[in-house]
Amino acid sequence: MNEIELLEGLLQRYSPTHQEAEAVNYLVAQMSAAGFAARVDEAGNAVGVIGDGPREVMLLGHIDTVPGFIEVRREDDCLYGRGAVDAKGPLACFAAASALAGARAGYRFFVIGAVGEEGDSRGAQWVRDHYRPDYLIIGEPSGWERVTLGYKGSAWYEYEVKRTLAHTSANVESACQAAVSFWNRVTGHTAQFNIDRPRMFEQLIPSLREMHSGSDGFVETAQLKFNLRVPPGIKREGLEESIGLLKTDAQLNLIEFTAAYRAEKNTPLVRAFLSAIRQHAGSPGFTVKSGTSDMNITAPMWQCPTLAYGPGDSDLDHTPNEHILVSEYQRGVQVLAHVLRTLQ
Repeated sequence: MNEIELLEGLLQRYSPTHQEAEAVNYLVAQMSAAGFAARVDEAGNAVGVIGDGPREVMLLGHIDTVPGFIEVRREDDCLYGRGAVDAKGPLACFAAASALAGARAGYRFFVIGAVGEEGDSRGAQWVRDHYRPDYLIIGEPSGWERVTLGYKGSAWYEYEVKRTLAHTSANVESACQAAVSFWNRVTGHTAQFNIDRPRMFEQLIPSLREMHSGSDGFVETAQLKFNLRVPPGIKREGLEESIGLLKTDAQLNLIEFTAAYRAEKNTPLVRAFLSAIRQHAGSPGFTVKSGTSDMNITAPMWQCPTLAYGPGDSDLDHTPNEHILVSEYQRGVQVLAHVLRTLQ
């Protein structure tokens, strides 16, 4: 399996969420040609398996991307394309490294390109309910010398407030003013919550994503859609009360909640990565992320040694300049293959 051709082929098959089939079929074909037992599962995920031992190592990446096609091109060491970093680069690294490591007595390596991670994580949810691996590696960009041990959670809300229309000269709060006041309360409460939490991973971070307003001639309506990045320890129950969101006369609906997850640091999986990075002249380090990933979906259920790994600069996620350094990608392949050969 040529790791660079594999990644270029994945990038050339544009696969925003709900349009992953062509990329999935391509990855399945490439894994089959490299000796994997490969197929498309019931959720539409690409699945490749090497080995038949009882100890299972799950390499779970995602094959969908956010929208926005980027021309696939190579400029010196930079390979451009949507998903080069998030997360076809890490996924191609998984497949190439597993092929390079080959079958190992007593082990079975699963490489899965999950669908829907940028949406409802339907691919990872199906995987979560049908597997019970001994080790879990999530495919997300960490840089080839670092491993990621945790992801914050996420809460999505919709807010709607209505007010009877009044003349602009009247000293009456409009629906838009009420919505702005509400959002100011949200940011004020989260700022108060974060006072004694200097680390970003421990903070509650609000983000206003959509605003709409209108009227029918009698009543005006203002709507907000916003997100809270949730630190460990915050549960769905009581979230609104903890930041003062219950004190409103409007309609507030929680539409999606994902809890934060932080993996253990002292595990055989972590030690295998630290050793492999050093063996390839790297200086290993740890990181945690303020976003969410399929780690949040699967790790709490499986409760096995877990981390996320993948080449690429996560600052380039979702950007119009998304690219990966080919040299870094190749280092990641070598490191991961070393892990798969030596993991105990």
